[in-house]
Amino acid sequence: MKILLSNDDGYQAPGLVALYEAIKDLGDVEVVAPEHNNSAKSNALTLHSPLYVHQGANGFRYVNGTPADCVHVALTGLLGYRPDIVVSGINNGANMGDDTIYSGTVGAAMEGYLFGIPAIAFSQTEKGWAHVDAAARKARDLVQQVIADDNAAGKLWLLNVNIPNRPYEELKPFRICRLGRRHAAEKVISQPSPHGETMYWIGGAGAAKDGADGTDFHATAQGHVSVTPLKVDLTDHDALAQWNWLSREQAGSR
Repeated sequence: MKILLSNDDGYQAPGLVALYEAIKDLGDVEVVAPEHNNSAKSNALTLHSPLYVHQGANGFRYVNGTPADCVHVALTGLLGYRPDIVVSGINNGANMGDDTIYSGTVGAAMEGYLFGIPAIAFSQTEKGWAHVDAAARKARDLVQQVIADDNAAGKLWLLNVNIPNRPYEELKPFRICRLGRRHAAEKVISQPSPHGETMYWIGGAGAAKDGADGTDFHATAQGHVSVTPLKVDLTDHDALAQWNWLSREQAGSR
């Protein structure tokens, strides 16, 4: 089993180190991660400046780019082989609901998925790395199960996993969930710069808008590890028919 491991918090992040230690005996694990924190970079690729790959003192290779850059570079030339699975995380904070759109952790996993490789993104629900070793152990449980399960073998899938910051014995079983929804983000933070200009900082994430039973918000609040299968197709298939009038009107005007 060949595993590519990445993240968005950087190659020295406690979540990445803990996850590596937890899964390193499950196969050949190669780490290619960002040099610095790249939270909220989503699926961004670096196109207008060169990327460099170096090896850190911890043995991990790192890239001066985004999480998606790391996986993209790894899969298109750096590794020289095709991994069986791409694993991303463990992220310092939740990636639930609308967060998944912005998440660099999910972006790294999704890059593997776009290359036709099964992938998992792992996050802890709260920042600060409390009980990160327990989260890594739980992540190992899931990786081990999907590697061994015939239902997952030979198929393409993308999983988003959020683990409560609890001791391992207090973590409840995996629960398959849909994504919840958040309220709009908090107000932007403005302050004067040393040069007299106004600086703006993106505000915090909003509170849960849809945290009903069946969502990732609800599951993790109850102590479960939420597992949400994701897909990349953004097409609103239910709305295709209602927009057919645009095609008819354009055809009638010719």
